[in-house]
Amino acid sequence: MTNIKKPRGTLDILPAETRAWRYVEDMIRKEAAASGFEEIRFPTFESTELFDRGVGGTTDIVQKEMYTFTDRDGRSLSLRPEGTAGVARSVIENGLYAGAMPLKLYYLTNFFRYEKPQAGRSREFFQFGTELYGADGPEGDAEVITLADRVLRRLGLKSCALRINSIGCADCRPAYREALVEYFRAHEPELCPTCRERLETNPLRILDCKSPDCAAIAAGAPKTVEYLCGHCRDHFTRLQKLLDCCGIPFAVDPRIVRGLDYYTGTVFEFISEGIGAQGTVCGGGRYGGLLSELGGPDMSGVGFGMGLTRLLLAMQAEGALPALDGGPQVYLAPIGDDERGKAFALTAELRALGVRAETDLVGRSLKAQMKYADKLGAQNTIVLGTDELSAGECTLLHMATGEKKRIPLSAPSIAENL
Repeated sequence: MTNIKKPRGTLDILPAETRAWRYVEDMIRKEAAASGFEEIRFPTFESTELFDRGVGGTTDIVQKEMYTFTDRDGRSLSLRPEGTAGVARSVIENGLYAGAMPLKLYYLTNFFRYEKPQAGRSREFFQFGTELYGADGPEGDAEVITLADRVLRRLGLKSCALRINSIGCADCRPAYREALVEYFRAHEPELCPTCRERLETNPLRILDCKSPDCAAIAAGAPKTVEYLCGHCRDHFTRLQKLLDCCGIPFAVDPRIVRGLDYYTGTVFEFISEGIGAQGTVCGGGRYGGLLSELGGPDMSGVGFGMGLTRLLLAMQAEGALPALDGGPQVYLAPIGDDERGKAFALTAELRALGVRAETDLVGRSLKAQMKYADKLGAQNTIVLGTDELSAGECTLLHMATGEKKRIPLSAPSIAENL
């Protein structure tokens, strides 16, 4: 009989690793709250139609990467491949658009895409995402960009570079699309098979192709910023001034287009130089028409997705992960059966005071308990014997230094001396 293993492209995040994940998630929640973003949670699976209409039927996500299945009632459902469409559906269904504006939402959850697993890319992945509705000006773009920048800086990342672009709106996009098709048509035989298909369905995506040949051709393509209408040009200029005012360095990069159909206007990425090909740790932009496409009001939004796995890889590459202690603050080692009850009760009292405390559960000898405490990474130990119980005192041993301290045998006293 063979062992059952996890599906390819999924992650086991083990206890030693979840310390780092919790550290990052806690920092994210604090920064999101400081900017007035509130958490939203939405279903793991949705109607496939939501992603077909919301993400775009010509995108790789919908055509190649979704986990889609038919339920027992014959409905086509899909595991969520991204967050924006699900949040938009929830905003409409629950009438959140009728409340105070702007509406600021964030999520920390998992998503699913069937793609080739590699470093920083898995089939089940985890993201911090934001969606902001009801702020049509560049201030809305700057709000989410500054939040992303602040999260990255607070986590100690210094090499994440911001790249911004504007891909225009419904008024100026047609002229750009025509110029793009004309340019790539002349190079059609040199394009990869996927980009030859994109030439007919979504030529903007060719600019984002990772094939070296396509990238070389795309380098000479017309730039989106050269075809912006007056409104989009003004919006993009004002955004740059806002970023300058906030002291956030950036570069305008015409290759930043993002991969989803709902994007209009501003698009951006934060790119880490230290984690190889999958260097985009955060990407997002503005989208218009998504809510109305899904049956809601004509309201634009702006947001981003930040990959937690890539974020942690970038932190490791920069040495930005602090030492995170997950072991008990104190281990209580009873010498015999008479002391086990007291040790167990003290452990419970210490935990009620917020102290990470452990004691023996399996009848180990004192020597074995001390070895076990060391393996757990206990910061301190207390040996409980007949003398300690009679005196109402104990010796607190600091494991790293060997320093000993005689203290009263009570939970408040122990907690105070840790």
